[in-house]
Amino acid sequence: MAAVGKYAMKAWIVLGLCAALLGCASAPPVPAVDVTALFHDELFEPPSEPVDPARIFEASEAMKQFVGIEIARDLRTKGLRQGLADALYTRGQLRLDYDASNTRNAAEAFEARAGNCLSLVIMTAALAKELKMQVQFQSVPIDDSWSRSGDLLVLNGHVNVSLGQRLTEARHWQPIREEVTIDFLPPEALRGQRARPISESTVVAMYMNNRAAEALAAGRLDDGYWWAREALRQEPTFRSSYNTLGVIYLRRGRPVEAEQVLRLAWQQDPRNTRVIANLIRVQTELGRPAEAEQLSRKLAELEPYPPFHFMSLGVAALERGDTRVAREHFERELDRAPEQPELHYWLAVTYQRLGDIRAARKHLDIAITGSTNRDERAIYSAKLDRINALTAH
Repeated sequence: MAAVGKYAMKAWIVLGLCAALLGCASAPPVPAVDVTALFHDELFEPPSEPVDPARIFEASEAMKQFVGIEIARDLRTKGLRQGLADALYTRGQLRLDYDASNTRNAAEAFEARAGNCLSLVIMTAALAKELKMQVQFQSVPIDDSWSRSGDLLVLNGHVNVSLGQRLTEARHWQPIREEVTIDFLPPEALRGQRARPISESTVVAMYMNNRAAEALAAGRLDDGYWWAREALRQEPTFRSSYNTLGVIYLRRGRPVEAEQVLRLAWQQDPRNTRVIANLIRVQTELGRPAEAEQLSRKLAELEPYPPFHFMSLGVAALERGDTRVAREHFERELDRAPEQPELHYWLAVTYQRLGDIRAARKHLDIAITGSTNRDERAIYSAKLDRINALTAH
């Protein structure tokens, strides 16, 4: 990524996704505020699709048939919680695939048999709701996991869901005591982590914020605005949506409106480096170099090297043909992000150019295994196939 002095050249965004989910942000909530003053609908065209929170957990007819007919016997013999959990994830009846390429609502994830962690949690909750079961969403802190989408930097979070007894059995809602927790990360990745209960409205805001970020990455700025707007309207305490909306205003060329949103976010979280980076760009566009420099110094203190810094240096070295220097940069980034699939891909490219085919294969295998995006996995697999074909002769 760009050096500290060039932060103002990038739009940074934090979204919630799980382990590469465009899926669920883990930042603590902010106090409730009146968000209506932050909206400027007149700057944007109407959305190209409905932005409707009611669709997020809506069960399709296929989902109703699944719980009402296909797994009805399991639900009777094992009980609702274990029967649903086994049908979905233990026996693999749905043959679900983890795919972080986009965030789906419950019906879309069920039809595709795929989704990021937020989509699969939403689908699970929708099926449980169809059975009138209690659900409790939880945010789980994980080590910072970054991914990139174009020139957007994405911080991935993680959520899971616990299933309680049927509401008619509980007679009224109460805290879940006997539960089955559905999670999409292996237990060792969550060992020692304490989950924090979150509201359904927060999950809705996570979904909306993800959709905003995905629209933004695809260049659909108008759609991104309406998704981010609805995220804030649904849950004004969900912090990530403020940063997303600020980036959208920046992309629309409205730094004054961006500053209003981003300063509010910064007040709530003074150490948020992504918000500070965006505020640097705001000050630059407003012709305030002294303020931009002051923020740049603060950012350098908090984050001397941004995510992907050394990987970006490595890619630049590869482009100028300096393969050994590229390897040094990639290895340095590997110390900070040992499981980043894109980094392993570039290491594979580097080792192939250095003639170390065994190392190239190893890093491609890691990239393929670690990728949560179907398109990326296809690219990495094709690269591995080409290497295997070349070395077979």
